[in-house]
Amino acid sequence: FFFQAEDGIRDYKVTGVQTCALPILVMLVFNTFIPFFSLGEDVKMMEVCGLAMLLICGMFLAIWTSSMSIADEIEGKTAMTMLSKPVNRRQFILGKFLGIQTAVLLMALPIVLAFAGLTIYKVFYDARESTRDDVSIENAVIEVLRLMPAVVLVLLEIMVMSAISVALSTRVPMVVNLVACLAIWVVGHLTEVLVVSNIGKLELVGFMARLVAMVLPAVGMFNVEAKLMTDGSVPPDYVGWAALYAGAYMMAAILFAFWMFEDRDLA
Repeated sequence: FFFQAEDGIRDYKVTGVQTCALPILVMLVFNTFIPFFSLGEDVKMMEVCGLAMLLICGMFLAIWTSSMSIADEIEGKTAMTMLSKPVNRRQFILGKFLGIQTAVLLMALPIVLAFAGLTIYKVFYDARESTRDDVSIENAVIEVLRLMPAVVLVLLEIMVMSAISVALSTRVPMVVNLVACLAIWVVGHLTEVLVVSNIGKLELVGFMARLVAMVLPAVGMFNVEAKLMTDGSVPPDYVGWAALYAGAYMMAAILFAFWMFEDRDLA
């Protein structure tokens, strides 16, 4: 079980640093100094761009790693060799999933630390560019604390999508996995709109919208950029409910992965 988790982290070390962490760090530094022409809201624009980069690269890392460590091992027949040892199929999937989650957190840790430090610097940088002298370190720290719930929600969204990717990796190759996860992510952001816009209209359309909203993850709930742009803060209880929902959906996705992998022919 722990070998499978370490194997997922090993795949991350081979591919994740070069493809995800370093480009994000470079772009964060770039966004710190680039003018957004946002009429004094450059700090918020930097935060939104940083969250978007973390989400996209984290999802790409999770989907890529799950395809490499599950789908490729199934196609290459190495999974059959692994399962000949005292490791059952459920331990194989769960270990890979935990390894991928650990890989994502290892990637996110230096990025979040750099993000927080650059946000503090950006607050003072913009104040200096605007010839303001009323900004203190307390203002910068408050801005970082306001950003952290959004970072947590982005990480939860990545974990949910990685659980879906693990389930799909038991049956489909990487390209299909990428396309399917992208489609699920896009539709998941539209589920609330689909349900609300069909209230009181055609019953069949409304039923299908509610069915899609029930099956696909409501990833739109993790999107709080509007709060950041309007000087709002994300309440802690909202983050708690989002974490509870993410945990329940991840559990359901892993159970679905168990079912999909249980009768998969590995020979």
